[in-house]
Amino acid sequence: MSPRLLRAAHAVALLALCAAYLEGGLGKLWDFGGAVAEMQHFGLEPAGPFAAAVIALELGASALILSGRWRWAGALALCVFTVAASVMANDFWAQGGPARTAASHAFFEHLGLAGGFALVAWHDLVGPRAAP
Repeated sequence: MSPRLLRAAHAVALLALCAAYLEGGLGKLWDFGGAVAEMQHFGLEPAGPFAAAVIALELGASALILSGRWRWAGALALCVFTVAASVMANDFWAQGGPARTAASHAFFEHLGLAGGFALVAWHDLVGPRAAP
């Protein structure tokens, strides 16, 4: 495969990995009132500064990943954020019935996404040949 095609595929894969955070950050930015309501829903106060911090994290970390500048830091930030948000939003262990199943699926999907970010950080810090 040509190096140009490999670079393009790599860029598209990183964009896909960051897509939810780009959409989420821009959506919160365009509807800041909704972002504040979301923070209040999860009991995060003061909601305004939390919403601003989440927007900055989602967009800033995505920009680091996509630019290749401090990619590992952006990937680790989104990894930790994803796990923390998933624990907060998908508490399947506290639910029952169909809601438990849906929250469980969402939790483990997000755990997989966090793993993808961890791999991006790993590859950026030590390279793909250092994998066990």
